[in-house]
Amino acid sequence: MLANILDWFGFGAHGHGYGEHGHDHRSHDHGPHGHTHGVIDPTIATTTRGIWAIKWSFIILALTAALQVLVVAISGSVALLADTIHNVADATTAIPLWIAFVLARRKPTPTFTYGYGRVEDLAGIIIVLIILFSALVAGYEAIDRLINPQPVTELGWLTAAGIIGFIGNEAVAVFRIRVGRQINSAALIADGYHARTDGLTSLAVVLGAAGVWLGYPLADPIVGLLITVAIFGIVWQSARSVLTRMLDGVEPGLVGEIRHAAEHVKGVGKVVDAKARWVGHKLHTDVTIAVNDDLTVADANAISASVQRELFSHLPALEAANVRFAMPGDGAALPSHQQDHGHHHAPEPFQVRVEEAEGLLEIVDTPDGERMRLTLSRTAPDLEATVVIRRPGNIDEVLGLEPVNGDRRILRSSVAPAEPHEFDAELRLSTHGLVKTLPFRMIEPHDHHH
Repeated sequence: MLANILDWFGFGAHGHGYGEHGHDHRSHDHGPHGHTHGVIDPTIATTTRGIWAIKWSFIILALTAALQVLVVAISGSVALLADTIHNVADATTAIPLWIAFVLARRKPTPTFTYGYGRVEDLAGIIIVLIILFSALVAGYEAIDRLINPQPVTELGWLTAAGIIGFIGNEAVAVFRIRVGRQINSAALIADGYHARTDGLTSLAVVLGAAGVWLGYPLADPIVGLLITVAIFGIVWQSARSVLTRMLDGVEPGLVGEIRHAAEHVKGVGKVVDAKARWVGHKLHTDVTIAVNDDLTVADANAISASVQRELFSHLPALEAANVRFAMPGDGAALPSHQQDHGHHHAPEPFQVRVEEAEGLLEIVDTPDGERMRLTLSRTAPDLEATVVIRRPGNIDEVLGLEPVNGDRRILRSSVAPAEPHEFDAELRLSTHGLVKTLPFRMIEPHDHHH
């Protein structure tokens, strides 16, 4: 019995909580045939993580709403009533998401050849409708209280209930946003931001209680109306995100990154077309490339496999990459003298010349995709190297460089640096417990455009 309970919460043998089975998609080798880290079906792993977050979200919000219901009964606060209604609705949204994640684990069928990932988008629409309904109910109650005022009592309990609502919703927001980003679920991320905003509206209940305490009884229904407006804002943002996915829309810049990744492959002369769409939280792409029309079938297949490897390296959420060759009639196939001869989009390398080491830091192509590599002509025996890339929004991308096949003169990252390949960064060299920081900048070639 205990084993069943633990498994339900995601801590059993098949659960993917914070235990030893948790994994980061960016750290695995994604080849043309999918994952190679031992999980039979990667969709099961990611949806199990999603279900784990949904279960705990439901429990936390249900407890939060139950405590608030008690305070609503003794205080008569319409602001807290609006917040409680929305918390109940938020807990209820766990149900369609849970169903969607369970269905997504089913195998494709002759009818549903892409599987059931689209059910997740349908769940997103249901969530939006639930939130909209809660906004309408909360707004009606607030307007009614403005027209027919009633006394609000037990202000201390009312304040405590608002704080409880904030803590409960923030905990849920952290769960849903973090796991939603890990598995690229638009519905789960949207619901997480909704929970975070709802936590702020819970604090508004405290503001309403303060207004009543200061002698302004209408502060309570006014706060209720403000909460309603915030909920309508959540409806708009969530609906836009989910509908974009349902209509096969993708994030700005994603297709450009797909093109950029394919152009890095030796033998690809031109990316003729690139398309992408989300099926649930898995990405599917179709890429058309132009190559030398004199290539053998074996060489063409090798280029196709390399393009797939590069795409999987750049896009952790990628489920399938279909590569086709432009036909000569398209006017896109290249004559032999225009065949690509290598990676012509890499930034200029950075020369390293310090007391501890001397060598060249660059972005190179490998069979596993792009990697950051430090090739040393002189090095200290215990040298350790790390590249820290400064990204917009004060976010640091950290790439540890490890010896290749035990050779400490060649240090390479295990994952590809993110796009774009134009950034300010630091090379941190550590030896004898001391760290030396070398700032540098990499710039895309002037003839390359995203």
